[in-house]
Amino acid sequence: MCVASGCSGGGSSDSGSTKDGAITIDGTQPEVGLVPSNTTETGGGNILDYMWTGLVSYPNNGGAPKNAVAESIDTTDSKVYTIKLKKGTKFHDGTEVKADNFIRAWNWGAYAPNAAQNASFFDKIAGYQDVTSEDPDGPDGPKKAPTPKAKEMSGLQKVDDYTFKVELSAPFSIFPTMLGYSAFFPLPDAFFTATPEQFGKKPIGNGPVKFVSWQDNVEIKLTRFDDYSLEDKVKVKDVTVKLYQQASAAYADLQAGNLDFQQQVPTSALAGDKYKTDLQDRVINVPTPSTAFIAFPFYDKRFAKPELRKAISLAIDRQAISDKLFNGTRKPANSWSNPLTPGSKDGNCTVCDFKPDEAKALLQQAGGWQGKMEFFYNGDASHKEWMEAVANSVKNTLGIDAVATPVPTFAVFRQNINAHKMTGPYRAAWQQDYPDVENWIGPLFVTGGSSNDGQYTNPEVDKLYKEGTAAADVEAAHAKFADAVALVDKDVPSMPIYFYGQQSGYSDKLKKVELSAKGPIDLASIELK
Repeated sequence: MCVASGCSGGGSSDSGSTKDGAITIDGTQPEVGLVPSNTTETGGGNILDYMWTGLVSYPNNGGAPKNAVAESIDTTDSKVYTIKLKKGTKFHDGTEVKADNFIRAWNWGAYAPNAAQNASFFDKIAGYQDVTSEDPDGPDGPKKAPTPKAKEMSGLQKVDDYTFKVELSAPFSIFPTMLGYSAFFPLPDAFFTATPEQFGKKPIGNGPVKFVSWQDNVEIKLTRFDDYSLEDKVKVKDVTVKLYQQASAAYADLQAGNLDFQQQVPTSALAGDKYKTDLQDRVINVPTPSTAFIAFPFYDKRFAKPELRKAISLAIDRQAISDKLFNGTRKPANSWSNPLTPGSKDGNCTVCDFKPDEAKALLQQAGGWQGKMEFFYNGDASHKEWMEAVANSVKNTLGIDAVATPVPTFAVFRQNINAHKMTGPYRAAWQQDYPDVENWIGPLFVTGGSSNDGQYTNPEVDKLYKEGTAAADVEAAHAKFADAVALVDKDVPSMPIYFYGQQSGYSDKLKKVELSAKGPIDLASIELK
């Protein structure tokens, strides 16, 4: 994961109307404290998107980004951008959101010693290289990276309290589209007088709801921020995000009236459209720009040969998984980015087809496989059935002792991934951060990308990606990105499995509810009966 702005422009714009009331929605325990530039998974990312509003927001209908905190974002050359802020927007502690709150937040996120997981999102800003330094023996080696020569990026310049300029290292026409992603959220002055750990447990945002409390693995409580001045105000007063370890438990609560919204009903409820019978008309069934992957740990040398990785991918019957387990609510993946994403190319994954004979031949070329192959997933969500189906498909096709192995919680699962402790292929997913195909390449497949967790690297992919980001226009950029993806397809750093379709359910307490552009609930849309 990462995530995009959940406080999008598709909700209610009736800024003068509020209605007290409380709702409970489902969520998962965040991996780390709630700091925007350090959160890369959806458990924490969804909370950030409820609590913050970015420079731009993404409409629920998938349309082009529109200004939110930004009054205007102007450029003449796609290299230097002048950003003017709307006056009077506030953080939850009552302080005003100003240019310094963006400049300081971005500099903190980019500065390598802070080890923010989203640091690479700032790599297009001039001076980024000066606030980073290369670890001489890699992230797992004993030596430490030298102190960067600068603490601030030269490309960020304050003009006045409500205006700042951003100079990029090269023209990048997609830059404004990125600015609704959580890495680019502002931080209040209070962040810089606390430790990230302290702030992350009691975060202060600038969005339509504010933080109340957090009980680990139980719930996060939010409440309406009545001084919020932008159009996506919320009508309900209190929002409880109940943190579940099993999707089935959330679904039971939904049916019992103890939960008002579940983003994705469990796999067991999809068979025969059971969820439609259970919930009747209280369902939302839509495609979302998200894809399920299985990633390879490149640091495990047993997976070094591309022939092996291709063999495993070609041994997976994606169509059968979609039909039998998901009742057709998921579409077998056939490309490296989601088809709902601008710039996505249909059918550019040549290893996504089920080709048993070719898979067997490639396994033989790779020298076979000895011992057990574990496919890891987090056991606190509805992944057991499809991950077991993947392992069984590989086992039956290639004769490998393949098994699906659960990790108890998502938090522990992510900790193992970040610590590079995975000893087999592992479940992954990508929920589009912002609507452009660049978001499916830079974070996932470029060396050092924020979510390149398996440590895949290909200098030619990096080169083509960089050329794409420096292209004069979006079409030229997309052409370069397509060339980079063709190389990714040969390397198979991960395996696209299916494109998500989302089946959400809600209680009879809700009169109206919409999903954000990424799939989480849009709190601004909610109306109670």
